[in-house]
Amino acid sequence: MGRLGTLARAEDVNSSHQDQRRPGTPWRIRIGTYAATAAMVSAGIVLGAGPASAAPAPVRLTSASCPAEIVQGQTSGCVTELQNLLNTHGAGLQVDGQFGSATLYAVREYQAATAIAVDGRVGPATKSKLYATGGSAPAPINLNSSSCPANLVQGAKSGCVTELQRLLIHHGYSIDVDGDFGSGTASAVRSFQSDHGLTVDGQVGTNTKRELYDTDESPSTGLDLRSASCPANIVEGQSGGCVATLQSLLNGKGHSLDVDGSFGPQTLAAVKAFQSASGLSADGEVGPNTKAALYSNIGGGGGSGAPAPVNLNSSSCPSEIVQGQRSGCVTELQSLLNHHGADLAVDGDFGPLTGSAVRDFQSEKGLSVDGKVGPNTKAALYGAVTPPSSPAPGGGYAKMLDVAAAEVGTAEGSARANSYGSAVGLSLSTSGYAWCATFVSWVAKQTGASSYRNTYVSGWVKQARAGNYHLSVTSNPQPGDIVAFDWNGGNDFTGGHEHIGIVRSVSGSSFTTVEGNTSNPNGGGDGVYVKSRSTNSSYDVLFIRVR
Repeated sequence: MGRLGTLARAEDVNSSHQDQRRPGTPWRIRIGTYAATAAMVSAGIVLGAGPASAAPAPVRLTSASCPAEIVQGQTSGCVTELQNLLNTHGAGLQVDGQFGSATLYAVREYQAATAIAVDGRVGPATKSKLYATGGSAPAPINLNSSSCPANLVQGAKSGCVTELQRLLIHHGYSIDVDGDFGSGTASAVRSFQSDHGLTVDGQVGTNTKRELYDTDESPSTGLDLRSASCPANIVEGQSGGCVATLQSLLNGKGHSLDVDGSFGPQTLAAVKAFQSASGLSADGEVGPNTKAALYSNIGGGGGSGAPAPVNLNSSSCPSEIVQGQRSGCVTELQSLLNHHGADLAVDGDFGPLTGSAVRDFQSEKGLSVDGKVGPNTKAALYGAVTPPSSPAPGGGYAKMLDVAAAEVGTAEGSARANSYGSAVGLSLSTSGYAWCATFVSWVAKQTGASSYRNTYVSGWVKQARAGNYHLSVTSNPQPGDIVAFDWNGGNDFTGGHEHIGIVRSVSGSSFTTVEGNTSNPNGGGDGVYVKSRSTNSSYDVLFIRVR
């Protein structure tokens, strides 16, 4: 994968916070309320209010002048910038530089809408997402489109640069997404070129573009359906990030769609069902009214709401984690306990069931059974996470599915998920890179089924087509085989947006898989989950036999 950084990707986590609005109040009405309030303040006619003071000058959120986390109660130019960014996404806030309850609610709404852990705190992931999803940067433009120059060079300012910066972030380079090809972006481009064996000239030409798009991730769900980046009416037959966002929002309303960015019959049926349940015309077209309904009450109706996992041994976690706490430390704890046989909901909330699982684990490991997760319990929890260094070679293909299935429920960013990188020589958080092929490599290493390891889907496809490493292409898939997806079509698996998993079951043209770096079908963050797929969908599929 080249040089991979630790910039966390956003997670698909819905909020469980208390909705402070009247039930049923739609998003579009709230925007009007905010706008009206702002107008009244500017006119000096809000009852009981004195003259409105000027907001502090905006300060870029990623600058050293802003705290690592911007939270309720703060007043600064950083908050001014935050409010301006939220307003570009429809919040309708009064821009006063004061982080009050309205700003808090808008932050939570934005986090839920753009698949970030909903905590109301504006940390690195939320800052990055605000700038990457429109914010003050020009809307991204595909680098291969006629709107972008053949060679993108330093000094350019455009949506092409926005796209370039987003792609560089995916590959692990920590830069701002502002649509401005400055020295920081130029340095990242040169590093990317060096890491990928390209001519290091700092210019983004044909070869660099091709390598930038050679990624393993699914279509982005970071686009706001109400933004200018999405069509006024999203209809069957369309594909892309807007459709992926639509599918993610529908899943948040109780549906179970594959978030593949393709508006097919299942998505159409879900749209119609949602429209009918919402009292809208069930025409299957996602226009302004349907979009408003999809975003209404977002993040307030359940879902895991789990904070992003935090390593238990980090300074962010207390020396003892105990019942009653709710944090990313508890998210990590629950993920680890599930790996040791528990069956907990990973919600970041240390309740009685988590307490019982802790005591069971302590008893099993011969520890003091007190239900408190202190140094000894933490050490024992991590002790069995590192995969065996020397898996038994040969004959392991029959166990591919068993090993993969045992990982279902592993949360992205957890210690267990991060351990998969050992198969390909990576020691990074899975929150920072596309790791579906890393997971397949780890399964192959655990079983000894194949000596091949690669973090790119294209590598697996290439070797299977060449018949190397006990890999071959098959048209008769069986459980335990590998399956590669080309979301963009073309059957070349090199144009970007590839994915890979392990076949779980097959029934005609339909099949199920165990996949890493995939969305939770029940809502929540990415991880290892079972997904339903089909050979009759808009994407291309290639089955790989391991023998």
